[in-house]
Amino acid sequence: MIRSRRALIALLVVPALIVALVASVGADAAKSKPKALSLRSTSLGKVIVDKKKRTLYMLSSDGKNKSTCSGPCASNWPPAKAPKNPRLGTGLKKGKLKVITRSDGSKQLAYAGHPLYEFIGDSKPGDVNGEGVVAFGGTWHAVNRSGTAAKKPAAQSAPAPAPSPSGGYAY
Repeated sequence: MIRSRRALIALLVVPALIVALVASVGADAAKSKPKALSLRSTSLGKVIVDKKKRTLYMLSSDGKNKSTCSGPCASNWPPAKAPKNPRLGTGLKKGKLKVITRSDGSKQLAYAGHPLYEFIGDSKPGDVNGEGVVAFGGTWHAVNRSGTAAKKPAAQSAPAPAPSPSGGYAY
């Protein structure tokens, strides 16, 4: 009788533990899924980056949600591939995100109407080597949180010197 109770308890408890463990692992996997787009601080200020934390760029000659970069252009400026359900990091607006279909049928991320691209000249996260490059019919710019070209932050000016007791400025 004791043996059959233990067997019954084991039959009820073990599956429940397995279900709880699988649910826990699934929840952790969902939480750790990288964002398709997020923001990162660079020498240009905060710019949009991909899930590998690489800077994303826009091409000035692209149309709204329309890529003009293919062939050799796309070899140097790979289109930002769109995952099935793209997620955004803090500070980015879902309403500005769009998945566009390229001429070859592949899916590409666009933000605020600008198709997004990586640059093969960026070797590590935070690089912005593609900024200001003129190639393939336009100028390439890193993209900021509003979806426009990132601008180098203005340098802070030094405070004015204090007047000297004689009325002039001390240097």
